[in-house]
Amino acid sequence: MFRSLPFLRLWTGNTASGLATWALPFILGLAVLERSLSAVDLGIVLAARTAGFLVAVPVAGVLADRYSRRGVVLWAGLVAGLATPLIAVGMGRSVLVTAVAAAVVGVGQGACRPAFQALTAEVIAEDRRQQANAAMTLAVRVTTLVAPGLTALLSQFASTSALVIGTGVLWLGAALIPPPGSFVPAPATSRVRFFGEFADGLREARRHPWFLAGLGALTAVIATGYSATGVVLPLVSRDRYDTEAVLAAGLTAYTVGALVGAVVIARRRPKRQGWAALIGLGCYGFAPLSLLFPVHPAFVVAAYAVAGLGIELFNVPWFTATQREVEPGKLARVSSLDFLFSYGLAPAGLALIAPAIDLFGAAPVLATCAVVCFAAPAAAALVPSSRDFRTAAPIKSV
Repeated sequence: MFRSLPFLRLWTGNTASGLATWALPFILGLAVLERSLSAVDLGIVLAARTAGFLVAVPVAGVLADRYSRRGVVLWAGLVAGLATPLIAVGMGRSVLVTAVAAAVVGVGQGACRPAFQALTAEVIAEDRRQQANAAMTLAVRVTTLVAPGLTALLSQFASTSALVIGTGVLWLGAALIPPPGSFVPAPATSRVRFFGEFADGLREARRHPWFLAGLGALTAVIATGYSATGVVLPLVSRDRYDTEAVLAAGLTAYTVGALVGAVVIARRRPKRQGWAALIGLGCYGFAPLSLLFPVHPAFVVAAYAVAGLGIELFNVPWFTATQREVEPGKLARVSSLDFLFSYGLAPAGLALIAPAIDLFGAAPVLATCAVVCFAAPAAAALVPSSRDFRTAAPIKSV
């Protein structure tokens, strides 16, 4: 794939946006250590960024189908890149300025997600998209693994403000590096209003039962299992094992497992790709299950590795099927629904898990989350078109 210059440009731009996205929270964490931000300020700033992301995703889905996907990526990256220095300006001076700037960065981040998904379908031929999507997600996982350590290393040579501005440079790269696409938007005279176009995207999503079922399963897994383990793993590492090493090892194992999953799915195409992907998604249930019982730490680490492996065995076929099956002119809108529901509900899950644990205890919450993680993909697999992630062609009248 990397011998193709258009793909290399697309991959580089997408990787730059991913690195900027993942690095910023760690850099702001350093600002807390330096007392440029308080812990409360950090929460406000990250919440503002998430709010900007959620607002931008559906709007960008419509715009990326109405105009050039490459143009949306350009403007999204420029908006995020130009707003980022204002975060550095506001740190230690004005929480309001920092939060507003972070919200604008979130807008850029949210706007580029569906546009990048649709642009991939334009740049890469259908028979190579699974490899391309695997390479994209491989970059995301490497970024997740490298970003904290790289940020800590760079902090020894540069100030926190300089590191924040560095993420803005990455956003400018994400804006300028990707190649042009081939999508031709519909003529302006044939367009309806914004909400009508968004409703067209909803109707297109409903035309694919496997997409609705898979999105429901993914949302359930992220909102329960992902959120529960994010809250409970640090507590279990501290209280049960009396060390932070289990927390670090579990998170590292998850990322390494995802890397392995991306490599595997780039080379193999299961016969029943949809079912295989949903089985992979269901593997996330082993993560909360491992925290439920007083097992050896090795079992927790192994469970997280399996969860990471499974999530990529789902993600890559899922993205590839969406790019293949959805009508090209509505792909960005349908992709925006994917990001809006699956990743948009993650903060809600995180917000509800802690009170649920206080009210019912960790064990019932973990058990419920494990059941949901296993049951939701199994239920999605019962939808006939989920077997291959393919939509039956409509029957044409004669």
